[in-house]
Order: sequence, then structure tokens, then C-alpha cells
Amino acid sequence: MSEQQDEAPSVTTAALAEDNEVGSRLREVRRGQHRTLREVAAAAGISESFLSQVERARVSASVATLRRIAVVLGVTVGDLFQESPTRQPTVLRAASRPTLTFGVFGRKFHLHTAPDRTFDSLLGEFDPGGSTGDEPYSHGDSEEFMMIVEGAAQFQLGKETFSLGPDDSMVYRSSVPHRLVADSVLGARVLWITSPPSF
Repeated sequence: MSEQQDEAPSVTTAALAEDNEVGSRLREVRRGQHRTLREVAAAAGISESFLSQVERARVSASVATLRRIAVVLGVTVGDLFQESPTRQPTVLRAASRPTLTFGVFGRKFHLHTAPDRTFDSLLGEFDPGGSTGDEPYSHGDSEEFMMIVEGAAQFQLGKETFSLGPDDSMVYRSSVPHRLVADSVLGARVLWITSPPSF
């Protein structure tokens, strides 16, 4: 699939300037989260080379494509057009949270959309018996805080397994392979805070 066929290059000086600003902010946000071009492009359904060209203002991305990229990064399209990173308090309504499927019978929600964040916050919702996946996984080498908001879960961290209930929490390194399995009856809602972002 060639994204370039679906995207129209900029044709005016103003458009070129805008593309350059958006591309620069996009690259800043991605690098701030320590995420690779390949990772973000795959999640957004575009090619790595196309994303690289967008970041370097070589091509223009449609609003639909920018929206997909923004969702992957946990920001809004508007954040990419701001002249400077927002430092003002922001409200993210529950109904507007970016949502992605997560593991087996699970969903995750980004809880904030600041483009220059130094941490990531996610809410995971797992149906009874749902999990983060069939195998333990790791990501980066961040400090990660996890708390069971509702329900219960078994949490495997390295060679150890912990039984966790409501309001139980843990802190661990994201580089240690880990896996969560929700209770087969209660399911689980789980809060994660990771610094620096490494998802």
C-alpha cells in the first residue's frame, strides 16, 4: 500500500511551513515517548517511510491519517498544531479517551493527552479471564506503577506471581517481563503510570 497516493503534497509556502511545524512536533512527541518510527507507523496503519517523510515535511498527511497517528501517541490532532507545548491544566473527558484493544479480552485507555509528557498513564479494562497477552512482555526500562482499581488479578513479574485485589498496587521496572491475568469472575480495571513513557 502506498500512502503517498492518498496524500496531497503541500503546494503553498504557508502549507509547507505548517507541515514542517506539525512534522517537528510529531517527531518530538514520538521521541519523547521513546517510540520508534516502525512501532508508531505499524500501529497507525501506515508505512515507516511515510511517517518519516511526514515528520520531515516531505509529504502532507491527511487529517484522517494524522488522527490515527495522534491516537497511537495518546495526543489530539490539535496538540500537533499548537505553537508550543501546553502547560495549562487539561481535562480529558472519559468519553473522549483514546481507546485501543489490549491483550486478550482487554482494552486500554490513555488518561491524558499532553504531547510533551514525561510519564504515561493508562487504564486497562479486562473482561473475566482476560489478560495482557498469552506471554509475559516488557517495554523499555521505565519505572512502572500499577494499581488494581476494581476486581482482582494474578500478576506475573519475572519468576514471581502476585495475587492482587482492589487498591493493591506495585512498582516495578518495565524491562522485567510481566503479565496480568484478570480474575475469571470479577475481571479487573487496572491503572498504570509509567515514567518515562515506554509503551
